[in-house]
Amino acid sequence: MRFEVLILGSSSATPIYGRHPTAQLININEQLYLLDCGEGTQVQLIKYGIRSNRIKHIFISHLHGDHYLGLIGLISSMHLVGRRDELHVYGPPALKEIIELHFLHSQTVLRYPLHIHPTQDRSSELIFESENLAVRSFPLDHRIACTGFRFDEKKRMPAINREKTDAIGIPTDYLPLIKRGNDYTAADGTVYRWQDLTIAPPVPRSYAYCSDTIMTVRYQPFIQQVDLLYHEATFLHEMLDRATETFHTTARQAGQIATEVHAKKLLIGHYSARYKDLKPLLEESKSIFPNCDLALEGNWYRV
Repeated sequence: MRFEVLILGSSSATPIYGRHPTAQLININEQLYLLDCGEGTQVQLIKYGIRSNRIKHIFISHLHGDHYLGLIGLISSMHLVGRRDELHVYGPPALKEIIELHFLHSQTVLRYPLHIHPTQDRSSELIFESENLAVRSFPLDHRIACTGFRFDEKKRMPAINREKTDAIGIPTDYLPLIKRGNDYTAADGTVYRWQDLTIAPPVPRSYAYCSDTIMTVRYQPFIQQVDLLYHEATFLHEMLDRATETFHTTARQAGQIATEVHAKKLLIGHYSARYKDLKPLLEESKSIFPNCDLALEGNWYRV
């Protein structure tokens, strides 16, 4: 099953050097989810061939402009191109007021249902669940209320080994019971263990998104052993005082966090405008956590 992340925006605060404010698209088995929606996000979606109306869920981490100022435009464009399917937006409670105020004064009545779900930054909570996926928010430590998001695949049932079940002659209507963990007893009394008649499913994968935060232990319990961790790395560690002042993280700290939570892979982004060349940021993170990549716009990263 496909589980990939497309970087739409990787810059902090302002667009610069061809980089855009934060936005990411997650594709899980052809279901699309948007993480943050900085200015220019809908242009980036067009650039990379993504139809916005395929997106049914948008997650906003906090209300600094570089993480949500593209949202009104995207919602409006979905309206203008004739969207009919409902859209779910998850974000801080004040986001509902912001969206409704804009449409009130522009006298816009959307063609489709828009559902806004408030998040909170005090503890982790399950905010979305489907047959194959669970999404949880968790508190980050930023200058204003801010949440991260973790996407976890659900464990799938094993597949039937048809070569073995056909050879034994197990009735087709019994196969679902085997998938659920029931053994099969043949007419001659032979017992076949369900483990021997199935193929183990893939291990569930996970992706955690830490947008803007100072380095603390507060959120680390919620990102333990994640397969792919995205973590902001706004500054080099020589700018630690500035990072602390602005409630951001350095590239070295991002590597430390990935190490401490036993992540399998680290992706860093949210680069300060002071860095045209991103290589020093990558080198600093990799000096602590070698399995690290830069979040580069237009690139897909497999979870």
